[in-house]
Amino acid sequence: QVQLVESGGGLVQAGGSLRLSCAASGRTISSYTMAWFRQAPGKEREFVAGIRWSGEITYYTDSVKGRFTISRDNAKNTVYLQMNSLKPEDTAVYYCAAKYKAAVNTVYDYWGQGTQVTVSS
Repeated sequence: QVQLVESGGGLVQAGGSLRLSCAASGRTISSYTMAWFRQAPGKEREFVAGIRWSGEITYYTDSVKGRFTISRDNAKNTVYLQMNSLKPEDTAVYYCAAKYKAAVNTVYDYWGQGTQVTVSS
């Protein structure tokens, strides 16, 4: 079992930055592919960024490429999402997810409770 706890969300003006953290417990994440998803009001949850368990290969949805960066610190058992140049359309609840030794394009087994990000115009 992997428990995931997100933090770092909040209210920010357009053009600002936030860094989300996802702290894992129960297992070390070095063997887990990790990802961030988001769900805006009235919309389906969507993939934002992922990082493979093997190496540092990363993937992003087109709308965040060049603005968001996913990274992992296996020693701290934590995954991060650095979000720059935020836009009002980035407003959503952001979720962290994990799956053991998987491709990024997978069905994730473990999910956090989410953290709210609100970007004002």
